[in-house]
Amino acid sequence: MKSLGRTFRRRALATASPFLAILVAVTSLGLSSGVACAQTTDTPETEFEDFDRNNFDRSTIIDNPWFPLKPGTRFVHRGSTTEAGKRYPHRLVTIVTDLTKVIDGVRTVVVWIEDYKAGKLDEAELAFFAQDKDGNVWSLGEYPEEYFKGRLMKAPTWIHGLKDSRAGIAMYAAPRLGTPSYSQGWAPSVNWTDRAAVDQMGQKTCVPLRCYEDVLVIAETSKAEPDAQQLKYYARGVGKVRVGWRGQGEKLQEVLELTELSQLGPEALSTAREAALKLERSAYNVSKEVYGETSPAEHMTSARGR
Repeated sequence: MKSLGRTFRRRALATASPFLAILVAVTSLGLSSGVACAQTTDTPETEFEDFDRNNFDRSTIIDNPWFPLKPGTRFVHRGSTTEAGKRYPHRLVTIVTDLTKVIDGVRTVVVWIEDYKAGKLDEAELAFFAQDKDGNVWSLGEYPEEYFKGRLMKAPTWIHGLKDSRAGIAMYAAPRLGTPSYSQGWAPSVNWTDRAAVDQMGQKTCVPLRCYEDVLVIAETSKAEPDAQQLKYYARGVGKVRVGWRGQGEKLQEVLELTELSQLGPEALSTAREAALKLERSAYNVSKEVYGETSPAEHMTSARGR
């Protein structure tokens, strides 16, 4: 997912020293120096995470300080994307809806995203998140529609429990340096193998909205492109405030900054809900073998009565 999970991969600084990698991050990405950065660990990585649906209770209350998803929250990120040497204006609009969807017995929050490139809708997406009893936020699937000149080109859908797909960690309750990378979801049917690791902590970064301190930086990559890396910056109580990249020779480079953060009123939230439900209707038609196997999304008020 381009907004909250999808990576634009990395091309690691394979020939550079660790000091140079840190220096690049500090000088080119607007970070403060003298802060904690990634450390090595001998703990083995796992291909996918050990998901336990019994470890969820109030799963739609997502109050993880690094990844809060309060219904009605609207994020707008602006910046640019460089593809094959050409730079395009980029705008990402993310809305936490008041819809829920049950996946493998776990009720998730439905997030609706629209991704614009050069002013045109490039991708629309539904993403599903839940918080476990320990405060970890999980990603249980995505339905992305990718467009070209206004036409739907593909919808590489993955849902936990279907076609060998497995849920992944969107954000740990207490991210720590030196811990192994973790799966953000595992879906071999659509080549989804995204992973993440805590890269830096205690950073400071400024975006058009404001400056933030004590920022967490997560580095994302995938098996498909192991030498490309996307950096995502998270501020406490806010969520993602910046997206950057690190490496050499990336085919696609993305830079985004948080420019708007607001709470929708009842009418605007209702409009967003209807747009998300419209996209879900399309999902049932386009992705019959995957999305078609899921139960319909429900309004939170209706779901609480169950």
